[in-house]
Amino acid sequence: MLTLIAGLVLFIGAHAVRLVSETIRDGLVSRLGPLAYKAVVALASLVGLVLMVKGYGMARADPVALWSPWGGGRHIAALLSLVAFVFIAAAYVPRNTLRARVGHPMVLGVKLWALGHLIANHTLADLVLFGSFLVWAVLSFRAARRRDSRTRARLTEAAGKVGVVDPATVAPSRLADLAVIVIGVALYGVFAFYLHASLIGVRPFG
Repeated sequence: MLTLIAGLVLFIGAHAVRLVSETIRDGLVSRLGPLAYKAVVALASLVGLVLMVKGYGMARADPVALWSPWGGGRHIAALLSLVAFVFIAAAYVPRNTLRARVGHPMVLGVKLWALGHLIANHTLADLVLFGSFLVWAVLSFRAARRRDSRTRARLTEAAGKVGVVDPATVAPSRLADLAVIVIGVALYGVFAFYLHASLIGVRPFG
């Protein structure tokens, strides 16, 4: 369990600096430089991910059950995970409707993934892993939407003064929307039917 917790601290901690303090994050970026800061975050995330996978596997070998599992939970987890992969794909495809409407589809995808797995699983390790990601995603999404509101207010003020065009007003593309769905479903299929078993040791579909 300690390995799992250490991985969570590294991975989520690397992505939660802005939740603690924008000033601290800006100071680190200024001191290290944008590229170096991203490299540190990427390295911490990679090490954290490895520790999480290893720690979760160790915890599954000696599980601590907290409640009786619900059979229907696996179906809900599968559905929410599919939607989550579509949202995650939307974070990387430019000019798609999901990204334009929710602003931060990656975080919303993580939220859906974590919620689905909390419903489907029943051990202490599951609660620690997926509960931590769910709490981070909820807080991160709320903080990001607040930043968006402040940014839009500044852009609106600037547009009124000098005619700046707000990037958010660019119309989404139907082709981009189709790409989001195709990529998201494809990634979900690869992960659910192949990578999940090799990385996590669990076959979602038997």
